[in-house]
Amino acid sequence: MNITLETQVRDIAAEMPGAAELFRQAGISFCCGGKMPLAEAAKGQGLDPETLLAQLFALQEAANRDAPTETLALIDHVLARYHETHRRELESLIPLAQRVETVHGDHDEAPLGLTAALIALHDELDSHMMKEERVLFPLMRAGNTAALAAPLAVMRDDHHTATDLLRGVEHASHGLTLPEGACGSWTALYTGLRKLGDDVVAHIHLEENVLFPRFETQTA
Repeated sequence: MNITLETQVRDIAAEMPGAAELFRQAGISFCCGGKMPLAEAAKGQGLDPETLLAQLFALQEAANRDAPTETLALIDHVLARYHETHRRELESLIPLAQRVETVHGDHDEAPLGLTAALIALHDELDSHMMKEERVLFPLMRAGNTAALAAPLAVMRDDHHTATDLLRGVEHASHGLTLPEGACGSWTALYTGLRKLGDDVVAHIHLEENVLFPRFETQTA
């Protein structure tokens, strides 16, 4: 991702691993107010835009180092680190979200609609990951580059859908901002959602910017 001071913070948070947490720590909203350029968002919090941009560049460099370089090992990494993890975590987060909505539904900051948003994200990711496991990755392992153009295009479309659904989770949870005196379940839910969101962004980044281009140059 080519980040500049004019890039909108919502786009950075959606595509840059670790950026969402950096923005949260800085008090920058990338949910409802996320269409703001990076420079404007930084100045709004009394931060130096160039310093914040440098921190994002450092995150970008780190994201590209945290995975195997060999292609088959990279595929195995995606399966173990992201596919299995997303499924396991969503299976626990959905009922937890339902519990928080049910118990705290009358609270002004209740995450109403969060359960439905997580179910939609779960269904999209599960469908996407099954297509990778059953079609895309076997073709990659076999070196069948001639058949990869269409599946790769579908995967990129899926990534856009997942990103939009992740924004829905952020919106329903009010940017994962806990109200004062939040109970243990509510706290655990938002802690889990932060990790899930960061993992999904890292998963998409690794495929879009590292794995897929290796095969797209061969199918062009």
